[in-house]
Amino acid sequence: MLVLVLGVVFLDETYHPALLVYKARRLRIKTGNWALHARHEEMDPSFSDMANKYLYRPFRLLVNPICLFVSLYAAFVYGILFLSLGSFPVEFQEIRGWNALVGNLPFLGILTGMFMGAIVNILNQKFYTSKFRKNGNRAVPEARLPPMMIGSVFLPAGMFILGWTSPKGTFWLCPVLGATSMGLGFFTIFQSSLNYLVDTFTLFSASAVAASTFLRCIFAGTFPLFATTMYHRMGVPWASSLLGFIGIILIPIPFVLYVYGPSIRARGKWSRASVQGG
Repeated sequence: MLVLVLGVVFLDETYHPALLVYKARRLRIKTGNWALHARHEEMDPSFSDMANKYLYRPFRLLVNPICLFVSLYAAFVYGILFLSLGSFPVEFQEIRGWNALVGNLPFLGILTGMFMGAIVNILNQKFYTSKFRKNGNRAVPEARLPPMMIGSVFLPAGMFILGWTSPKGTFWLCPVLGATSMGLGFFTIFQSSLNYLVDTFTLFSASAVAASTFLRCIFAGTFPLFATTMYHRMGVPWASSLLGFIGIILIPIPFVLYVYGPSIRARGKWSRASVQGG
């Protein structure tokens, strides 16, 4: 709620059709010519138009390979984050015998990793700005991907460290460092995926983010349901390793998009505007 309020108060409008509406309004007042208007002001959408835009379009976008794979990747890391709500008590309370208060402190490792991931994203902004200016002040979606590339390695690495340092005799800092690596991977992948979708689908970015959010909610809601059972039956090392192997399988996604993203975007109905610059 705090972020929402701050955004409403301090952030400027960026939606291009809305900006044209504001410009037309200022020109009408300045010139006295009340015939001036923006195309967006002529729109009178029907119920079916609204349903297509806000309900059907996000699902149609999931057919697009960029939206599908980026959203699945973001959903997977989101599911991992919520799965930790069930896996951490097994590793730190049941195995190590910590009480509920102390057993929840390792979540600070994830938080630390998220702060580190935020720093990675901030440092990447200079690279993105350089690409943005060289592209005629137009978005370059692939310049959003370096943090995701870094995170794609740190996420599975953290899962393996977290799993195989779970025995009680292992120094407690080792699995916490794994959680930190996992947190860094989560934040960089998650944030880069949103930025990449927005830059790729331009005017349709809200629908792309809605599609991604839909998948994230499914993963976030289902992963905790099997977390405790999976970690009990497979054991912490192999349960974490299973997720780590899946993370390894997903590593190529940002690298493939970094190389082939422009050509894939150019062929997509919803994404070609990001290549054409309009």
